[in-house]
Amino acid sequence: MSQMNPVTVEWLQSINAIKDVPAPQLQWFIDNSEHYIVPAGGFIFEEETPANRTIVIIAGRVRLYWMQGNEAREVAVLEPKAITGYLPFSRAVVANVNGEAQEDTEVLCMPKDKLYEAVRLHFELTQALVHIMSDRVRATTSYEQQHEKMMALGKLSAGLAHELNNPATAIIRGATSLKQHLKLVPETFKSIMAIRMTVEQVDSVNHHLFAILQQTERPTLTLMQRSEREDELIDWLDGYKVDNAMEIAENMVDFGFTVQHLDEFKDNIPDASLSAVFNWINENLVTERMVTDIEDASRRIESLVKSVKVFTHMDKGHDKQLTDVHSGIQNTLVLLQHRLRKGNIELVEHYDTTLPPIQAYVGELNQVWTNLIDNALDAMEPQHKGVLEIHTEKDGNNCIKVSVIDSGPGVPADIQSQVFNPFFTTKEIGKGTGLGLDIVQRIVITQHKGTVKLSSVPGRTQFSVSLPIRG
Repeated sequence: MSQMNPVTVEWLQSINAIKDVPAPQLQWFIDNSEHYIVPAGGFIFEEETPANRTIVIIAGRVRLYWMQGNEAREVAVLEPKAITGYLPFSRAVVANVNGEAQEDTEVLCMPKDKLYEAVRLHFELTQALVHIMSDRVRATTSYEQQHEKMMALGKLSAGLAHELNNPATAIIRGATSLKQHLKLVPETFKSIMAIRMTVEQVDSVNHHLFAILQQTERPTLTLMQRSEREDELIDWLDGYKVDNAMEIAENMVDFGFTVQHLDEFKDNIPDASLSAVFNWINENLVTERMVTDIEDASRRIESLVKSVKVFTHMDKGHDKQLTDVHSGIQNTLVLLQHRLRKGNIELVEHYDTTLPPIQAYVGELNQVWTNLIDNALDAMEPQHKGVLEIHTEKDGNNCIKVSVIDSGPGVPADIQSQVFNPFFTTKEIGKGTGLGLDIVQRIVITQHKGTVKLSSVPGRTQFSVSLPIRG
């Protein structure tokens, strides 16, 4: 870009945001602005430098980004006719992003002190620029809210992936072992085919076996008690020359077998067939244990998927609905289990289960619980241990109260009044955008007409959310 043509009122009127500004005011803008070229790779402004100019991009492209650690995070790319920089009534003192020219870029810049004059003398121009600022604030807030949600989603996804990996691995391992086990069944089948037993004896063996398998409560044995029980079963099995006595005894102890059970089986089995029958019983026990492990792992996956579905409220509409807050809290805790275990966090729950359901936006309320619990876990993370308490109780006659309490170092008194401000954060770069508590406040206060309060001293930080029962 070697030469610049003068900027005209007609050209400025082609910008949609200022097309209705009277021509004399646009000419005043041109006359009081600097017109120059920023070379490719140069900056029209940089982070933390004074915000002291209103800038119109005449030609070229400008990349807006900020730095997170050593990483550049792109916000937007400005094309010709974009208006940026300082705008009327903005509280910005310094730029919060970098504006880098991606090619030679022609700009028209009005100094900040001239803009003060525009506010006094040119109403329509000021009004148009204020509208641009409002649109920019909405766009920035929307971007930050989306970024905050994506960070929260990333944390939940990481925890969920970890939680799903364990049962998924157990299913694969169990299925592989079961397949190998079933290959051994033909050998047992040969022995079984040689057995001569009456129908009544076979029915009796089946009855005793499945009666034991259906027992839901089995005594919990100490290591010493288990060893003694195994020795008793091994002695009994060896006494009747049953093959694989040690393996059979180990498996039988898992299912609660006693010597009395073996005696009951023996009453209906010919002595010559004892070894074959007890090895057949053992095969059934091994198969039962493998299938049970697969079933338990599958139920864990089902539970996690159900929690995700309820947490996101994907199968419901977006209107307020009657909901039990405990359901949302429990599903949030399921999705954050990995962080609780990883952080060595003790969970203490005090729920008033007599609380009535409330009218609420369920998905948004789940975001509140996620942000508050996630913040509590972040606060305790440096300690590598801590206590997370969650309380629910009645708050007067018309509200319920949910409190999330952590044993972290606390929020310093001089910044407690700022924690709900947009973009305020004490977390290191890359770990937070400062919108988590702002989102909590807007969901609780704006959408649900409730309140959210903070009280904090070292060792105890409590966020209390009060929600009306009838929204």
